[in-house]
Amino acid sequence: MATLSLTQFLTLDGVHQAPGGPQEDPSGGFEHGGWSVPFGDEDFGQYMNEVFTRPTAFLLGRRTYEIFASYWPQHDDPADPIASKLNALPKYVATTTLDSADWTGTTLLRGDVVKEVADLKESLDGEIQMHGSGGLARTLLDHDLIDTLHLLVFPVILGTGRRLFSDGVRPTAFRNTESRTTGSGVALLTYERAGRPEYGSY
Repeated sequence: MATLSLTQFLTLDGVHQAPGGPQEDPSGGFEHGGWSVPFGDEDFGQYMNEVFTRPTAFLLGRRTYEIFASYWPQHDDPADPIASKLNALPKYVATTTLDSADWTGTTLLRGDVVKEVADLKESLDGEIQMHGSGGLARTLLDHDLIDTLHLLVFPVILGTGRRLFSDGVRPTAFRNTESRTTGSGVALLTYERAGRPEYGSY
């Protein structure tokens, strides 16, 4: 049985939208695209390379898939640990709007996404990685299907944009298993799902 991890770039106020460039995702009038780029130092690059040593498959939402598919197939450098894994490994895309996908190794999940992902975890081994895909991530968090969160928290507040943990997300407890900080101030935080929150009083 596979585990499912989510690697997500976040601002201090929880925004995950369009970290990689101004035109990556301007939906909703978002004007802050590319907010993570000034912090992309050597530590950050090394961490991302480490992340991509682990996956056996990828699970992506439709929007993230389209962003990735427009870039990575044209950058298929076998020496690049990110490009080589994204281009070679199986990719599963949760979508209700795509009818086909040209990127080699892509399978569309067009049914009940909760059941499809649960079945995927049962049928595969190793680590299925999600990157971005905030809407899909929230759905899967609500059904306890994400086992590990890798949150890269950037020292910036934007005030607008789509947030990962919006109102109504299922209360869930996590256990911190790793914490470090890049030279540019990005907090690299790993959490394992640990059931429901406990409550008390001071």
